[in-house]
Amino acid sequence: MEFKVVIPARYASTRLPAKPLLDLGGKPMVVRVAERAMLSGAAEIWVATDHAEVEAIARSHGLNVLMTRADHPTGTDRLAEVVALRGWSDDTIVVNVQGDEPLIDPALIAQTARQLADHGADIATVAHPVAEAADFFNPNVVKVVCRANGDALYFSRAPIPYARDQFAREGGGEVLPEGLPALRHIGLYAYRAGFLKAYTRLAPSPVEAFEALEQLRALWHGYRITVAVADHMPSPGVDTPEDATRMQGIFAAK
Repeated sequence: MEFKVVIPARYASTRLPAKPLLDLGGKPMVVRVAERAMLSGAAEIWVATDHAEVEAIARSHGLNVLMTRADHPTGTDRLAEVVALRGWSDDTIVVNVQGDEPLIDPALIAQTARQLADHGADIATVAHPVAEAADFFNPNVVKVVCRANGDALYFSRAPIPYARDQFAREGGGEVLPEGLPALRHIGLYAYRAGFLKAYTRLAPSPVEAFEALEQLRALWHGYRITVAVADHMPSPGVDTPEDATRMQGIFAAK
């Protein structure tokens, strides 16, 4: 199996400006992410950025870099531009590794690519069983319900699947019922390049606007998303200044 990795590295960030350049133990975060991706077995790794400073830093560390437009509304749109710039064929598997996950497990990257290759879908992503009721009812934790074949039926911030009878008896949901197939979505994606070429022409769906979940656009238009179930939760990424301080501490201790 051959796959490519693209690391979107947008310079502007509302909560953490210049995030790709965050120093982690003497190296910028985007470089740390690329180093993890190199261990996944990817045939090619590309940093896709919209800022000259990120481009220069990445090149100085020997990374492949593409300058992309600054007006992309989503990271998926940026991936689509990379596919067009590189001229990849429709069957090319492209894994989107977020530029703010410097501790990402290389095996998880490979597992996501393998899930797409083995199941003939348009997109592959990852989930992990939900064990705590607090996570199940937390709207910041995205849940996914799957078909028998492992394809996603729906993603939601709501608690799905909802254990109606038990929660009604308990007057809430402090404990999840045994066997509830609750899965927490992990935002790692592999795409077929053919889907990415089509994506930019897909109209947004009403459900994605209300749920604030971009992947619902693909389901709305009939594309298949296959879900790999990971045996452990991945390390958290960097979204806030507090996350940045925590991550710098981790790398300082290494």
